[in-house]
Amino acid sequence: MSLRPRTTPIEPGEVAITAMRAQGAGGQNVNKVSSAVQLRYDIRASSLPHEHKARLLALQDRRITRSGVLVIKAQAHRSQELNRAEAWQRLQELVDATAEPPHVRKPTRAPASADRRRLADKRRKAELKLMRSPVSQRP
Repeated sequence: MSLRPRTTPIEPGEVAITAMRAQGAGGQNVNKVSSAVQLRYDIRASSLPHEHKARLLALQDRRITRSGVLVIKAQAHRSQELNRAEAWQRLQELVDATAEPPHVRKPTRAPASADRRRLADKRRKAELKLMRSPVSQRP
């Protein structure tokens, strides 16, 4: 579990959890037991603030459908309880990551000394290239 405190509460009633059989190798257990978990969270119908919903929907995440439903599938563990806890944790981390608006960079000017250094270096390189040319072609 994450040691970071939860910043945004998620209402359990807004999350639909479905158990299903896991994919991939695993032998008999995979074929008999529904240990994988699919978590569905409708972002548009959630109780999150409007700005928070907008940031979540703006994410370029393949787990968010066109209709605004976040689908998380957890199947790493053999037990349904551990997969359920992992899906909840991933949902909480995603929601918490978009809780605060991103920091907007304030544009700044380059210092005048940097401009002077750049122009001095440019003059030095021009003089060096000029020295490579034949004497008759120099101004």
